[in-house]
Amino acid sequence: MRIGVSSYSFARAFEEGTMDILDAIDWVADSSASHLEISIAGLGSQLIDDPDLVERIRGRAEARNVPLVNYVVAADFLDPDLEAQVTRLTAHLDVAHRLGIPLFRHDVVAWDWRESDQAEFERTFEAIVPVCRRIAEYAATLGITTSVENHGMSMNNSERVRRLVGAVDLPNFKVTLDVGNFLCVDELPQSAVPQTLPFASVVHLKDFYIRDFRPGDGWLSTVANRSILGAIVGFGDLPMRSIIGTIKASGFDGPISIEFEGLEDSLTGVGVGLANAQRIWNEGE
Repeated sequence: MRIGVSSYSFARAFEEGTMDILDAIDWVADSSASHLEISIAGLGSQLIDDPDLVERIRGRAEARNVPLVNYVVAADFLDPDLEAQVTRLTAHLDVAHRLGIPLFRHDVVAWDWRESDQAEFERTFEAIVPVCRRIAEYAATLGITTSVENHGMSMNNSERVRRLVGAVDLPNFKVTLDVGNFLCVDELPQSAVPQTLPFASVVHLKDFYIRDFRPGDGWLSTVANRSILGAIVGFGDLPMRSIIGTIKASGFDGPISIEFEGLEDSLTGVGVGLANAQRIWNEGE
């Protein structure tokens, strides 16, 4: 069992200037987390533009014995300048390779993109498959496995991400499975997680509060106009014991990472969520 942390969980602290990516490595080293995922959230293009920073990250992770296991990047294959997107992703793949990271997650459409009808989705799907294949084929030359995440308001539910993996049809293209994100498209995580696990290279543990009305600002509206708000893992409305039990029973042996996006400060949210996840995992042993 490997439960670590995504640096995305510290994005607010990065933006506020109270932490940086090197501090995140130190935090993981001093905690019970097993690894760190590198997300470019809060970093922008720094890892491409600043080779010295990449070397400092690699050196700090090696010195503190913190495995770097996954590299997370936004992408939009509907961008009119698609080649710029591909060039950017391959540059990030080169960074991941220099950092010794074996897994790489990219989006395929913008987070908030939603199809107007099924025909538009089908056209989009056909367009993104060859791009995913191009990225995965380049990644294979570096020994890296790429993945799509169930993320955003369209390419999210379990059927769509499994279908994309099948269409790309490469052994190094899989799914970063986020247990909470299915709620954005109103799919029950307790049914979506077991269907998606066989295709997963990474699992993100994320929790949400769920309401059938809008309590106030800061809540995200789902496709069906329910309201969700990020929560500390174990504090929200997801059946976390059932979900973690499903992951454990499946024999999944890849990295599992806390991804916190709640209202609490980053260190509290990540620390408490990590302890909750580890306790739930160990129950009954």
